[in-house]
Amino acid sequence: GTWYYPPATTATTPQPVTEDVAIPLGAQDSTVSISLPGYISAGRIWFADGDLQFFTVNAGGQVALVEPSAVNPSDPSAAVNWGFIELTYLESAIYTNLSYVDFVGLPLGQKLTACDGTVQQALGVYSDAVEEICADLEQQTCIDGYPWADLCAYDASSNALRVLAPYDYISLYPDAFSDYWTSYVDDVWTHYSTTPLTIDTQVSAGLVNCTTTGDYLNCDGDNRAYAKPTAADIFGCNGGPFAIESSDNDIHRAVVPRLCAAFHRSTLLIDGGNIQPMSDVSGYYTKSGRAANWYSKYVHDYEADGKGYAFAYDDVTPTGGVDMAGLLSVAQPSQLLVTVGGV
Repeated sequence: GTWYYPPATTATTPQPVTEDVAIPLGAQDSTVSISLPGYISAGRIWFADGDLQFFTVNAGGQVALVEPSAVNPSDPSAAVNWGFIELTYLESAIYTNLSYVDFVGLPLGQKLTACDGTVQQALGVYSDAVEEICADLEQQTCIDGYPWADLCAYDASSNALRVLAPYDYISLYPDAFSDYWTSYVDDVWTHYSTTPLTIDTQVSAGLVNCTTTGDYLNCDGDNRAYAKPTAADIFGCNGGPFAIESSDNDIHRAVVPRLCAAFHRSTLLIDGGNIQPMSDVSGYYTKSGRAANWYSKYVHDYEADGKGYAFAYDDVTPTGGVDMAGLLSVAQPSQLLVTVGGV
């Protein structure tokens, strides 16, 4: 096979890709083999139970791809059950991962085999994961009154189709979860005004102590302080105090992901939470931790091996700890096997 390159366009409104770029899959338990025609960086392999529609648009003189959107209910592919894996394949190595940062949809799993026969895998979510996650989110709404149940999207027959991540839901409904983290953040700030929060940067800076003063968290050797984050800041991990600037030093770049992950996993106010990343994964997403990203918790609950990004910095892992992200990489790959439909 060869790569397909969409033709140049001067249109500033999306134009449909009319070429047949889909590779049909066979029946259950069948295997379809393909060979990539070359290297690719920051790509996605899409899988769908139905037809996905892609578009191109002129963006500053360049052809830009418009992908299906899980967030836009008017997207032409909104009623299709789909998912993707993320893939970078270079001469030096291959990197691939499952991602539920934006949504959970069509169940996928992956296994990467190296030329020497070693195997890495991330099994993905169970076949009924979407339905089970939605059921748990409904219960969570009953518990705390926040719109967790509304993260679920349903098809015309009222079957659960996909689950949106909170950050994506907030992009549609900006007031959703607006005060969800407020009390928790205030208590974190109060607690660490007298007790140091120790961040293991896992780089040359080693352990860094942080304390709060007023509305800011200050870390030793950091070039900038951290303001109290909003719900959107926490769920997105890329705005407010978690936005990384080009001038930020290595300590700041190390603190941001570890601090945001601690909020998602609700480990800052439980025993042992004064050291982050927290080494005991049994402390992640506990009710005693109070506010948490319950979407992320339930996604991991229904992953066959607990692996797969459920928020942006889910790859924050304590030294010697358990990997939650499921990023697979090897220098000399032999085969990447993707399973569709769940285990």
